Amino acid sequence: MVKARKYVVKKYFEGVPKREDFEIVEYDLPPIQNGEVLVKTEWVGVDPYQRAYNRRYPVPYDQFGFQLGVVEDSKDPRYPVGTRIVSHNGWCDYSIINANVQTSNSLLNAVYKAPDLKGLSPSLAVGAVGMPGATAYFGFLELCQPKPGETVVVTGAAGAVGSLVGQIAKIKGCRVIGFAGSDDKVDWLVKDLGFDSAFNYKTADIRKVLKEAAPNGIDCYFDNVGGEISSIIMSQMNHFGRVSVCGSISSYNDDPTNLPTAPIVQMDIVMKQLKIEGFLVPRWLGRWPEAFSELVKWIKSGEIKTKEHITEGFDKIFDAFIGMLAGENTGRAVVKI
Repeated sequence: MVKARKYVVKKYFEGVPKREDFEIVEYDLPPIQNGEVLVKTEWVGVDPYQRAYNRRYPVPYDQFGFQLGVVEDSKDPRYPVGTRIVSHNGWCDYSIINANVQTSNSLLNAVYKAPDLKGLSPSLAVGAVGMPGATAYFGFLELCQPKPGETVVVTGAAGAVGSLVGQIAKIKGCRVIGFAGSDDKVDWLVKDLGFDSAFNYKTADIRKVLKEAAPNGIDCYFDNVGGEISSIIMSQMNHFGRVSVCGSISSYNDDPTNLPTAPIVQMDIVMKQLKIEGFLVPRWLGRWPEAFSELVKWIKSGEIKTKEHITEGFDKIFDAFIGMLAGENTGRAVVKI
């Protein structure tokens, strides 16, 4: 019998999540049944959506999230011992998975063999070649439909998704402007990732730097943060501009009954005939392998550079989560179990 540990959310988050909102529960896993596999977790991803979705489930609930694990015992011939599996089983060190209960287009039951990473770090299966990679790939290419020579703006540009979006935009021949939360991140975007320009949103005059960096306007905007900066960016978009709304991390820790306000954007949407679309990446769950194949190719060729902010230890998952929400990570925030 295997002893397992998991993080259980025992109370809803108020503002920034607190350690006492969680409980680490130790328990015995039963023997696996036909169709099941026992998985030992190797890598766990921490993501903004884990904060945003907090009130969608009755407490207590097991903290969900993407993880990569290796099969240690199997009664499913599709997943023999030694197979690496990506699942949404979250913050636990062992779990039992039955891939037969997978629901189409549902993240909650997503189970699949880790993609062929061609020698790259296995951790990328929960990062650039995992859910964040698919989010960047489909959220940008499907919704923004970028054309060579167009100008693309990305907020949250130094995060797991934004850093990939900017690099994909460069591959597609676009000019790319990024916004991030520190001067070090800004330097990384320009010097290492090849962004045409980048700015620290905490210190820059957003309107002024956008007019200087994009004198001919903005064609595509990939929005990770929401808030006032998004209203300003939309006010400087060109006719028939496209906006892909991935998230609104600027407000995730705010009181949902008293959210901050931002300048209205309806006039710009109407007069410039903008197309704005939100998305959830499970929309393309059946096509994720398509994204993974392209992303691996681009990483291997050097067209995409990846960076990971690695925390080690099961007991440190909460710290990694809080650090990610505070913007301490550059690139993908992952935990090695």
